[in-house]
Amino acid sequence: MKNFFNFLKSKTFLIQLGLAVVAILVLVFVALQWLKSTTNHGEFVEVPDFSKMSVSEMRKAVEDAGLRYQVLDSSEYNPDYPRFSILEQNPPAGNKVKSNRKIYFTVNPSGYKKVSVPDIVQVTQRNAASMLKAVGLEVERVTYIDELGKDMVYRMKHKGKYIKPGDRLPKTSKVELICGNGTIPGSARVQAESN
Repeated sequence: MKNFFNFLKSKTFLIQLGLAVVAILVLVFVALQWLKSTTNHGEFVEVPDFSKMSVSEMRKAVEDAGLRYQVLDSSEYNPDYPRFSILEQNPPAGNKVKSNRKIYFTVNPSGYKKVSVPDIVQVTQRNAASMLKAVGLEVERVTYIDELGKDMVYRMKHKGKYIKPGDRLPKTSKVELICGNGTIPGSARVQAESN
C-alpha cells in the first residue's frame, strides 16, 4: 500500500495525469467546435406566416427561408379559406427554428367531403332532421303533401331534384323534406269509396 501512495506522488504519475487532463480538454474543445459548426448553434430562421397561401406560394416561401415542408391531408373543409390554401402550420409562424427544419402544413381541400343520405323515408320529420344533422346535412325547408302520415317523410329533394337514401351529397348540403299533412289523398279516398 505504501508503494501505491509513493507511485501517486511520483513525477511519472503526475506527468501522465497532466497529459490525460490536457487530452480530455482538447477532445472536449474539438467536439464542441464540431457540434457548433454542424448544428449551426445560435443560428435560427424565423418561421414565416403561411396561412391562406396557395400550395405553390408556400413552396417558394419555404425554399426562400431555407426550410423543408411536408403537406398533411385535411379532412375538414373551411369555407373561410381559399381552396388548396394553407389552414395550419407546425411550428407556428414567428417561432425560431434551425435551417433545413421541416414545417408541417394542413391544406384546405377543394370542398366538403361527401356523405351518404340516411334512410329517413317513413320517419317522422323531427327524427329525420336529427338523422340528417348527425351526418352533416341540414333541413332547408319542409313541404307538405296530402298523405295520411302527419309529419312523416315521404320524399327528399336537393336543389329541386329528388334524392333517395344512399345518394352522396357534400357535407352541409341543404335538403328539402316532403312530409304528409295528415289528410287522406283524393285518389285513395276514391278507391276506398269504390270498394
